[in-house]
Order: sequence, then structure tokens, then C-alpha cells
Amino acid sequence: MRRGFSADRRLVVAGLAACTIAGIVAPGAARAQGLGLSSILGRATDSALDKLARPGAFYDDENIRIALPIVGGASSGLLGRLMQAGDRLGVLGGITRSINDAAGTAAGEAKPIFREAIDDLSWQDAPAIVSESDGGTQYLRRSSNDALSGKLEPLIDDALGEAGVYDQFDGLAEKYGFIRDAGLSRESINRSVSEQALDGIFAYIGREERAFRRDPIGNLGGALGDLLGRE
Repeated sequence: MRRGFSADRRLVVAGLAACTIAGIVAPGAARAQGLGLSSILGRATDSALDKLARPGAFYDDENIRIALPIVGGASSGLLGRLMQAGDRLGVLGGITRSINDAAGTAAGEAKPIFREAIDDLSWQDAPAIVSESDGGTQYLRRSSNDALSGKLEPLIDDALGEAGVYDQFDGLAEKYGFIRDAGLSRESINRSVSEQALDGIFAYIGREERAFRRDPIGNLGGALGDLLGRE
């Protein structure tokens, strides 16, 4: 019986050694995933996007609420006063909410894009991710910002059109030529709103990542505490 037990132990040790060697020679992306980077970034991202996809999430959080770019912008002047007056009268409240709801819809559909960026993580990226409390979020922004912009802009464009924002803008632009001279257009408005939405998404991802780092044992296991660091 003891001889059989020793043989089993040798098999286990040999298996562990083989796994260790495989980890050493594995490609960078596989090593990073094996060390938990993929797991912690994936869970932080999923948690953030789930929260933002809830009805009213963007609008209810003043820190990330998306505002009309022509309110208080570089060309505020008469246009800014007109739009601010409309906002105070409740004319623009529905439009602003529609824009924020569109951002929430986009957040709920953005998981595959983030997952693809996480799957492409290479071992060379790990030092930068480990050294910052939101290093994973910074990496994701660098790697997936353009793809996310492409996903968000059509959704936001539809919301702006359905809310009547473009019709109101066209009426003002016909009356006040300086609006288009200043570069304000449907495209620039859509771009600004999309950028604000991305800012909100990444703010939430960073918040979730920092929470995972503070309690790696409770969230993902003690090994990730050593790998990703604790604040």
C-alpha cells in the first residue's frame, strides 16, 4: 500500500512539474491568462458594464452623466444661453435622458469587444498592469477605445435623432450661422456624446478593478493579490 502511495506521489509531482514547464514555455498571452490577468480584468469589466446597462445608470450618476456638448462649450454665447434656458424649462431633459439611455444600451452590448481586448493581452503588458491600481483599465482603454467608439456612435446617433436633437440643432444652425462656423455639427455632437459615454464606462471599470485589487481573496483568490498588488 505504501509503495502504491509513493508511486502516486511521484505521478503527481511529475504532473506538476510538467505543468510548470508548460507555463514557462507557453506563449505570452496564455501565461498572462494563466496568472489571472484575464480573469480579473474580465470580471471587473463585466461588473462595470452590467451596472451601467441598468436603466437610468448613466443619467442618475452625476459623475458620468452625459451632457449636450453645446451647453457651456467653447461657443456658449447666445447658443449656450438659449440651450441653458431650454434646459431650465425642462425642454431638454428628455433629450439628455435619451442620450444617457443610449449609452447604457451600448454598455450592455460592449462585453464582446472588451473580452476580445482582454484575450489579446500579452505577457509584456503585465508589468504596467501590475504597477497601477487601475492598470488593467488603462490597458483596455488603449487597446479597445476605437472599437468601442465604432459600437457606440451608431446607437447614440439613433438616440439623438429620435429625441429630436438634430432637428433642433438644424433650426438653430439656420438662424445662427456661427454655430456651423464653430465646427458644431451632427457629427461633432455625436462624437462628443460618444466620448463622454466611453469616459463613464472606463470610470466604472477602473472603480471595479480597484475594488478587486483591495479584496483579491474575497473576489478571485489569494494568488491574484500577489500578482496584481494591493492598494
